[in-house]
Order: sequence, then structure tokens, then C-alpha cells
Amino acid sequence: MTANDTVTADEAVDEEYVPQGDEGDMFGGTPARKPKHFWPSVKRLFGLMRSEKVGLINVVLLVVGSVVLTVIAPKVLGRAMDIVYSGVIGSQLPAGASIDAIIAEARAAGEHDYADMLATAEVVPGQGIDFTALGQIIIIVLLMYLVASMLMWAQGYILNALVMRVVYRLREDIERKLNRLPLRYFDTRQRGDVMSRVTNDVDNIQQALQQAFSQLVQSALTIIGIGVMMFIVSWQLALLALIALPLSGIIAGVIGVRSQKLFKAQWKHTGAVNGHVEESFSGLDVVRAFGRDEVMLAEFDRRNDELFRASAGAQFVSGMIMPAMQFVSYLSYVLIAVAGGLKVASGQMTLGDATAFIQYSREFSQPISEMAGVANMLQSGVASAERTFELLDADEEEPDDARETLPARTPGRVEFSDVTFRYEEDTPLIEKVSFTAEPGHTVAIVGPTGAGKTTLVNLVMRFYEISGGTIRLDGIDIRELTRADLRSHVGMVLQDAWLFEGTIRDNIRYGRLDATDEEVVDAARATMVDRFVRQLPDGYDTVIDSDSGSVSAGERQLITIARAFLADPSLLILDEATSSVDTRTEVLVQQAMAALRTDRTSFVIAHRLSTIRDAHTILVMENGAIVEHGSHEELLAAEGAYHRLYMTQFRGEDAEEHFTAEVLAESEAEPGVAAHEAAADAAGIGAPALAVASAVTGAPAAEGDSGADEAAADGSTDAQAASTAEGSARPAGTAVADAVVEAARDADEDRELGADEVRERGSDEARERG
Repeated sequence: MTANDTVTADEAVDEEYVPQGDEGDMFGGTPARKPKHFWPSVKRLFGLMRSEKVGLINVVLLVVGSVVLTVIAPKVLGRAMDIVYSGVIGSQLPAGASIDAIIAEARAAGEHDYADMLATAEVVPGQGIDFTALGQIIIIVLLMYLVASMLMWAQGYILNALVMRVVYRLREDIERKLNRLPLRYFDTRQRGDVMSRVTNDVDNIQQALQQAFSQLVQSALTIIGIGVMMFIVSWQLALLALIALPLSGIIAGVIGVRSQKLFKAQWKHTGAVNGHVEESFSGLDVVRAFGRDEVMLAEFDRRNDELFRASAGAQFVSGMIMPAMQFVSYLSYVLIAVAGGLKVASGQMTLGDATAFIQYSREFSQPISEMAGVANMLQSGVASAERTFELLDADEEEPDDARETLPARTPGRVEFSDVTFRYEEDTPLIEKVSFTAEPGHTVAIVGPTGAGKTTLVNLVMRFYEISGGTIRLDGIDIRELTRADLRSHVGMVLQDAWLFEGTIRDNIRYGRLDATDEEVVDAARATMVDRFVRQLPDGYDTVIDSDSGSVSAGERQLITIARAFLADPSLLILDEATSSVDTRTEVLVQQAMAALRTDRTSFVIAHRLSTIRDAHTILVMENGAIVEHGSHEELLAAEGAYHRLYMTQFRGEDAEEHFTAEVLAESEAEPGVAAHEAAADAAGIGAPALAVASAVTGAPAAEGDSGADEAAADGSTDAQAASTAEGSARPAGTAVADAVVEAARDADEDRELGADEVRERGSDEARERG
């Protein structure tokens, strides 16, 4: 089995038990409680190594060999002790004397203990220590311990490699699982806690498997082997030694149950701390901007304090196991030493056997203590395993039921029919929405925050599954398409421009991985990216980090648009794509998006209503329902929800008249600025065009720049305001409108706004408002 061999989560666990994770709190953790599935989780944890049967058998055989050698060694070493003892006693006896006569003489003198001791010892009167035999025994014992150590090293090496392969596959399973989880899973959990489950908990599982498995096998075999040897040497002393087993079991059980739930709390709070740290760094600029450093620090201190208390409690309770086990070991040692000494003195066993038994008693209590330590480690590992299994057991996206396929290029007709969506059964977010987006049309979606705009387009991508109704793409129910097939025909440009660590070229190519360098450059040129990339020292090979710190927010957005352009999707979703860019860059982004929307069915979510005036259809959403739909002009004429949004955004009729008066006043002192403003509004591109016109022209256009046409061209200024400025502005307004058009041409604008079109649009809107 190689590291590339994979097993699924179901294959790696016991089929009799697949525990489902609890919902937990916002961090994904569960309350500090006794786990419901401790032993099944232990079984599942070690079941992860089922695919490594050959390696496990080799590990067990090596451990058995090592344990056998270490168990026999004390008995052999006891023989050395007998040689020394016999030699010392024999050297004190007269040479040539019969040992039987010496024993009989001692009994006649009433020295029965001495006589019994001589009877059990292999004493040769007048002969000292046999150093040759002693040396041979010592060499044998040393070789036994050396071979045992080598066997343990070999099993450790094999086990470590085995566990690393298991953890490698576990991480693969987790990565695949994350890609199969629905968005609602991440909506209800903090990112840092999910990261903690993937990293910290998996590392803890690896440590538990590496140390716990080997130690458990070795300790269990050692206890069995030493138990057998102790009964061979002296069954009476063996029974005395076994008293330690139930005491040790009771201690480990009582302390283990308590420490397990404390370890669970520790890892829950670890996830909370990780989540806060991740949140603090990702939003550092916002924290600094609002001066909330102390607030964030206080929150970190609170969570860190909870982690400290949970960790301290877990370590304190679990740390009681070893001292308690050592006390039981020392108690057993004292009892065995006293009883063994009495048996030697009475001649019931040799000094070598007594020495070997005392050594066995020490080695017998050692694996018991080690198993207690392993239990401590296992408690922590199982706590992490349960958190990881909760992730692996989380509900996945509904399986694809692919009965239909889309052609390589689809027209892009999208039809919503009574679509309903809800997170909770009694809380609908989208309620009976119906509309049709014709091929090549732009559908703008507007409404207050929380109206369901983003949720609506997420349903098109099948990020969420609808609760009722039907969404069709070119007549095909999207639920009958695979998600991959559907999403391959849809391009998205989101408010938060995501770039990965790599070159600009690779980030653009992410839209279509088989694109050539020429196609990447063509997409960049079409979306205004090539302009700023050419100015970078490394051009398209400029490396940007994961947070895109080497490029500005507007440049990031342009790169994401180029990525979508390269993908050449049939459908396009633009979600607040200009909300985070400066006014100078916004016009470039708008031009790039205009090029991207050409001949594509597009859904545009926007708060700036001035950016969606040209949409074929505007959907107005409130509380998850479409309350109005139509063109910009139709919705303004209806004076409904869209009209209220529009008036609120542009400060209402009276405010606009006051604004026009201010523009007229400013035009006398700074004619160039007002001219740019009026012409920009007339062009329908607002403040961004103003910034570009100022930057490109570099000078005011003419005096008297807030004329009737320009005032009327802003869709919110009435006819009276327009006529107030009559006579002083037409030449200047014309000049500045031309300047804006020229600036747009310099920026490779795909659609030109001529001065005549500017005046015509402004006049039409002025008449409509009048």
C-alpha cells in the first residue's frame, strides 16, 4: 500500500458504527460532556488502519519478539545471581566437604533456615564464583536486550510509516469531504474551528496512533508474558502481584472518564481561539480603523482564559493517573520484596528467582503505568477523532441526478417558476419567485440588505438546493444536471475578489486551465487588466500572495473579471463587483464588466442603481420576494419600491434640486469640476467617469458647466432645475461630455457614449421626471 492508495471514509471505519456529529455551538464544538460514542470512536479510530493489515501484522510480530526477549532476560539474569551467590557461599565452606554433610550438621545445630538455604543453592564447598559461566550469562542477557531494542526500533519505524500513510489518507478524505459539504455547513461554523479540525485535531490523531497503538500492544503482551513468568517462578507471589491490576483499572477508569470530557472541552476551546485569531488577522484593517484593538484583545483573553482553564483541568486530572499508578506499583513492590525475602530465607526459592521475580514485578507494574499514560493520550486523541468524525459524518450535498447534459455553448435562458428556498422549515428566505431571463439579457437584482439577492443567484449555481419550484436553464431543470456541468457554464465575479498564491497569469488561467498564454493576455486586454500588468516589473509573472497584498482592491477585481472572461461562460453572475473599489478604478471595472456581459445572460446584484440603468430587466426584491420588475424607466414611472430606492439613494427630489443649485454655484468658481460632474452624470456612469475625466483631461473644460442638459441628464433632477441653468451651460456641457467620451476611449471603453446620446438620455429622463 502506497501513500497514493486511498480509501473512503466508509471503507476506513467499522460499518457497524458511524457516529453522527452533534450540531454543537457556533464554533462547531460540543459542550464539555461525557462523549456518547467513546468506545465506538476508539474502534473507528483504530479501524482507520484496517488497510494496513500487513504492516500491522509485522509490527505485532516484532513487538512479540521484543517482549519475549525482555521477559526471558530477568530469568536468565537470575541464574547469574545464583552463580554469584553460590560462589560466595561455597568459598566459605571447606573444600572437599560433602554439601549434604554440611546441611545435616547445620540442622543438628538447630540452624534450619541456613540448612534450607544451602539445600536450594547449587553450592560446591571450597569453590568460588564461576566467572566464565557468569560472563557467558551476562553476554547472553546483553544480546537479548540488544536484539529486543532493535526489534522495537524496527516496529517503531514501520508503525510510524504506517500511521503517516493512514493520516495522509485521512487528510485526503477530509479534503474531499470539505468539497462535498454544502455551503450551509460553513455558514453555521467559524472558519478557524473548521481549520482546527483539519489541522490540530488530525495532528493529535496522528500522535495518538503512533504512540498509543505500539504502546498498547507492547504493554498488553508484556503484561501477559511477565504474568506467565511470574506464575512459573512463584504462583504465590504472582497472586500477590496481581492485586495491582484491579486497583490500577479502577484508577484509570475513574480518572479517564473525567479527563476525557475535559479534553473534549480543551479542543473545543482550541478551535474557538483559532477562529478568533483567524478573524482578527483577516479583519485587521477594520479592527485598526475602528480602534477596536483592545476589544479584540479582551475577546482573545476571554477565549484564551477558557482554553487555559480547560487545558489546565484536563492536564491536572489526567496527570493524576501516573502518580496514582506509581503508588500502586511501589505498594506491590514492597509486598513482593518482603514476601520474596521470607521465601528465600525459608529455602522455598533461590535468591536468583527472588531477584528475577522482583524484577518481573517492576516490569509488570511499568506497562500498567504506561497503559495509564496511553489512556491519557488516547483520551485526547479520541476527543480529536470525534471532532474529525463529526466533520466526516456531516450531511453532504444531495447527490447529482444527471439525466440531462448541456451543450458546450448554451443560449442561457433562465426560468424561475415558483421557486422557494428556506434554511429552516418554518423560515422561508425565498418565497414563490418567478421570472425569466432571456438569452443575452442583463437582469439586475436590487433591494435592501437581507432581501435575498445573493441567495437568489446562489440557487442558480446550486450552492443551495431549492425547497420548492423549478429553475430551468434552456428548458432543462438544473437538478437534472450535474453540478459540475451546470457550473461550467456559469461565471461569477463576487464582491470579495479571491486570488490564490501564484502569478497573475495563473490566477487568470484559473478560469480555464487549458488556456494558452495568448488567450490569457487577450482576456486581460479585454478586461483592462493588461494596462496595469504591463507596468509591473515582472508583468504577468508577478507573484501575488494569498491575501493579494501586492495588488490593489480594484486590480484584484479586474483580475477576477479577466478570469471569468477567459472561462467564456454562457451565464454571468456579478455580485456587488464594484462595491469595494475606488471611483477611479470603478469606471475601468464597469467597462470590463460591460465587455464581459456582451452576448451573455447576466445577473447583476448592485446597490449603486446608477450602474444598472441599462439592464433589460430589473428585479426589486423585498423579504425574499420579487415586488417589482421592469426596465429602469418603467420602474421609475411606476413610483413603487424601485422609485423609493432610487430617490433614497439620490437623496430625493428636494435634495437633488439643492444639489443642482450647489453645482451651479460651484461652476462659477470651479467650472471644470462641475462640468466633469454634469457630463459624467449625463453619460450614466457617475462618479467614476468624473474621476477618469479629471485624470485624463487634466484641466477644466470650460466655464459655466452645470447647464440644463447636464442637470436633466442626472435621472433625478427635474425640469425646473434644468431650466434654471439655461443659457450658461450648453457650450461647457458639450465640451465636457466630449472630454468624458475621449477619456473612455483612452481606457479602451467598449461602448462609446457620444455627446448627442448624453443629451438625448438626459433630456428623456428630465421629461419623464417632469
